[in-house]
Amino acid sequence: MTGNNELNKKDFTSDQEVRWCPGCGDYAILATMQGLLPELGARPESTVFISGIGCSSRFPYYMDTYGVHSIHGRAPTLASGLAITRPDLDVWVITGDGDGLSIGGNHLIHALRRNVNINVILFNNEIYGLTKGQYSPTSPLGAVHKSTPLGSIDQPLNPVSLALGAEATFVARSIDTERAHLKEVLTAAYEHRGASFVEIYQNCNVFNDGAFVALKDPKEKVHNQIRLRQEEPITFGPEHEHAVVARDDGSMTVVPAADAGDRAVVHDAHREDSTTAFALSRLAHNPTGPAPIGVFRDVARPVYDDLLREQIEGAQQKRGDGRLQDLLEAGSVWDVD
Repeated sequence: MTGNNELNKKDFTSDQEVRWCPGCGDYAILATMQGLLPELGARPESTVFISGIGCSSRFPYYMDTYGVHSIHGRAPTLASGLAITRPDLDVWVITGDGDGLSIGGNHLIHALRRNVNINVILFNNEIYGLTKGQYSPTSPLGAVHKSTPLGSIDQPLNPVSLALGAEATFVARSIDTERAHLKEVLTAAYEHRGASFVEIYQNCNVFNDGAFVALKDPKEKVHNQIRLRQEEPITFGPEHEHAVVARDDGSMTVVPAADAGDRAVVHDAHREDSTTAFALSRLAHNPTGPAPIGVFRDVARPVYDDLLREQIEGAQQKRGDGRLQDLLEAGSVWDVD
């Protein structure tokens, strides 16, 4: 981490009034980001936040950086174009479970699989907050909300599983109010070259309050937060009395640590094959009990931006400087009868 002694949180805080509901988890994420960026050595003039539509998508207004409030679900597309053409910029995508996984699902998947050099931060509150409480792609089966009065019959998406399935090279999860942990995860995402994806469990205290109480309540979280630490056995609980082990079929389960012995899974986010990371992501489809948080995967792979620029440079060397005027004056390229 490279600090910047000249800048502080105020340098990344805009003069706009923050308009989220009092008590919303977005405030904690915003404060963490504003305080973290100067510690990382980032600069406002070389930082861009791009969002879609939703409560989380107001984020760019509150950062004193460049920002784009784009259309519903399309933030990864705009971010991809900017990252490719301006490699000198730090490009962040701010999205939510509705914006990023519903109308924007296709854009998100392809940005991740291409490994574009962007940081995608997905606020997951398991609800549509801006439009006042409809169920979202991450709402649990049977969830009763305004648009599902008899209970949702949709199978919910698991954002971490989706990102791993799309072959994202960096995938992590954190919690809005776990400031130290969130800073650690966002730092790792920032330092990763390629597409990083961070899911943040974010409480909507108006339309879906308490969705993550198992991981946030002081009395509950010590029993349910499974913290992933590189090259350490995955154990948790006040006395590390629980352990995660692999079944014969490759899936993961929780057993008493005394029964695990040397079968406890040793976490390795740098493992090229994502099978183990995917199995870990399936431990808790919804965080009402023990659920992993931390970095699931962090591997190196060629970055889309670099590969594309190499192709362009190669083509220019073969065919000249690639001026548009040369193309216009090159003669007919097709005939129309």
